[in-house]
Amino acid sequence: MKRLRISAISYLNTAPLMWDFEHGRAGEAFDISYTLPAQCAASLHNGSADIGIIPAAAYCSTPDLAIIPGVAIASRRAVRSILLVSKVPLDDIRTVALDTSSMTSVALTKVLFARWWSGQRMFSAMAPDIGSMLEQHDAGLVIGDPALQIDRSRYVTYDLAEEWIRFTGKPFVFAFWAVRQAALRDAASNADLASLFQQSRDHGLVPKNVGLIAREWAPRLGLSNAMLRDYLTHSIHYSLDAECLAGLRLFYQYAEECGALPTAMPLQFLEVARAAAS
Repeated sequence: MKRLRISAISYLNTAPLMWDFEHGRAGEAFDISYTLPAQCAASLHNGSADIGIIPAAAYCSTPDLAIIPGVAIASRRAVRSILLVSKVPLDDIRTVALDTSSMTSVALTKVLFARWWSGQRMFSAMAPDIGSMLEQHDAGLVIGDPALQIDRSRYVTYDLAEEWIRFTGKPFVFAFWAVRQAALRDAASNADLASLFQQSRDHGLVPKNVGLIAREWAPRLGLSNAMLRDYLTHSIHYSLDAECLAGLRLFYQYAEECGALPTAMPLQFLEVARAAAS
């Protein structure tokens, strides 16, 4: 029986989710690696990882996944780390560079343009360097820690979560934990995965621990402790609750309609997968 392999994302906003794996004993039962969102999805798709905090968009193209319930990286307000950065007003944007480390935010950008930001745009994939992006394009999509570091006083910026919420009235889900169902049958661990990942999130969001995360990450990002604490406690919503699930399903519908994503399978959760396998 093998150990389950976890692919996590190396961004600040995932640090609370990994608390017990990095500061407790939860990690002892797993092999853990860190990468970018798009690569995390690829690792589950090709079988090199068993559990991953996958971009929501990856659920549409990766078969045999079960969602670990209750935990997400979502937003119910401006998220601050998913930005369309532009050198021209929105109506004048014709070319957009899309962050290659993203899947969900790329699809969200296309949904926003297709449904609410009228006009034809050309999209190109680029590494998330806003200087290079704007040398060649009118605007660039930047996500995660690089977006937090953008000097928003220099550019026209659009917070994509804020825009989605303004148009739909629903939260936006960027990522969630998912597990390959085939991996569960061969795993050495008998742990209650749902409880394990939910408890890690809960411990990571204890105010004392949020403060420790902020102090650790502030020098890495060149940002203040106070700004990072506010980001983790107010900008990010870490529960995959009923409102978030409604927003997620609506995103899948709109993304399919505009051709940004293939049809998503009905959401299947870990408990359902276990019941079916038993």
